[in-house]
Amino acid sequence: MIQSNQPQPENTGSPRGVAVVTGAGSGVGRAIVLELAKSGVACCLVGRTLSKLEKVARLTARTGVKSILMVADLGDLGAVAALAQRIRSSRRRIDCLVHSAAAITVSRVEDSTVEEFSRLMTVNVLAPFALTKQLLPEICANRGQIVFVNSSVVSHPAPGTVTYAATKHALKGLADGLRQEVNALGVRVISVFPGRTATPLQASLFELEGRQYVPKRLLQPEDVAAMVVQALALAPTAEVTDILIRPAIKS
Repeated sequence: MIQSNQPQPENTGSPRGVAVVTGAGSGVGRAIVLELAKSGVACCLVGRTLSKLEKVARLTARTGVKSILMVADLGDLGAVAALAQRIRSSRRRIDCLVHSAAAITVSRVEDSTVEEFSRLMTVNVLAPFALTKQLLPEICANRGQIVFVNSSVVSHPAPGTVTYAATKHALKGLADGLRQEVNALGVRVISVFPGRTATPLQASLFELEGRQYVPKRLLQPEDVAAMVVQALALAPTAEVTDILIRPAIKS
């Protein structure tokens, strides 16, 4: 149990301070950053491609919010440890941690490899675990919030998504267990389970499945981001633990 002898600030029920967002260069992560910026929340943008992060930072700057950019490959746990150190060294108040980065492959069990599965586990589970562990003392001291962007594949796995679904089940277990550990400290943990969402990752998935990609028939990243930020803005007397959101058009 993490304990602090310092007076703890009251959770005001609104996003505040700095939010660390992984996968911030595109998709749901990008949308969450932009939605938080509308509320005046500065973000630490984490992603693999600097040019993508810079584009997002220019958009947040239009709202008067400055972003911190940190390039990191979450498939490398050494890089994750270095990332955590850089975040702590920035001496910014961390009130929110959003895990939006993810990796996916589509292959049936007989065609999958241990190496491929291991890579998915690293990006989708071990990296969120490691980054959360390193930043948890600061988040707990600030009575902050942690968001895990999961997937509807947890309840509706399909052929070819076994390894991906397994990592998302593990991520759900991580979030549920962590919530029990930090609840008494005033920290809220939210899992988000979007259905198919119009993101670059989803476009790749449709291609791998040999299906036509029609973004307008899917959830939009902004839909998911709006739900997340609303949950983060709840009063301290309430808690959202799980957000399930689906496309309105069922295909």
